[in-house]
Amino acid sequence: MKSIQSLQEKWKVGAGQFWLIILTFALGGSLSGRLCSFLLKLVFLEKNWAFWLIYPLFLTILWPFSVIFVSFFTGQFRFFKGYLSRVGRRLLGAAPPVHIAIFASGAGSNARKIIEYFENKAVGTNSSLNNVGSKAASIKVSLIVCNVPGAGVLDIAEEKGIPSLMINKTDFAANGYVESLKNAGIDFIVLAGFLWKVPEVLVRAYPKAIINIHPALLPKYGGKGMYGARVHEAVIAAGEKESGITIHWVNEYYDEGAIIFQAKCSIDASDTPTSLANKIHALEHAHFATTIEKLLA
Repeated sequence: MKSIQSLQEKWKVGAGQFWLIILTFALGGSLSGRLCSFLLKLVFLEKNWAFWLIYPLFLTILWPFSVIFVSFFTGQFRFFKGYLSRVGRRLLGAAPPVHIAIFASGAGSNARKIIEYFENKAVGTNSSLNNVGSKAASIKVSLIVCNVPGAGVLDIAEEKGIPSLMINKTDFAANGYVESLKNAGIDFIVLAGFLWKVPEVLVRAYPKAIINIHPALLPKYGGKGMYGARVHEAVIAAGEKESGITIHWVNEYYDEGAIIFQAKCSIDASDTPTSLANKIHALEHAHFATTIEKLLA
């Protein structure tokens, strides 16, 4: 069961789709075997040594086409198109692309830092033979998802030429826009100042592939309604001597997913919610993109 669960997490699919993928693998393998035998029998009248010498090579060539053909009927064409593309890139020594969607509700300062971090990684790879095949260079922000019309993050998306998706609360709660994300080829989701609770349907569709950043040291000062200035006001009102950021996996509850990374800053007697927010932003900008890189490397 653990191996099945690990494959589901690796492929970022739910239980139902997982078994459809396994079925496609099995039927595709069977079809390629039958085709291979049929075609080779047209050349060789009997199964001699030449037949068995050529059979594995021919089978290897036919298998991807057979699987793609079967995937049309099992509804898994999109998965296998991406899967075979990744296999091909690995064979050529190139890191497979990782497409990120950033969910944001505000100005998008974290989104900009993440986008530019991976843009710079890609430029660095293109200019250096030593970095060819670098995993970081294959990570790309491919979609901006926003729930606030006119939010600054949408301007960043337009400036950077990144597609954006506006969502509404009713549809998000009902279907998590899973189909739209899958159609965009999204592999990983980053919540960067996104204020809505992530529905369970989206968590199931992207197991261990959604992270959030929180402007405090969880498990303190988290939960529903704890975001932005409210967090910093609560931290200072409690007389805390330090605060920080928490990057964590997302589950169906507010700020309760497993912690991935934390960074701290001191709180001075003269600090206000605004000055503390500036310290927190500095930590976010310094650590968010690098943590994403480590998770996906």
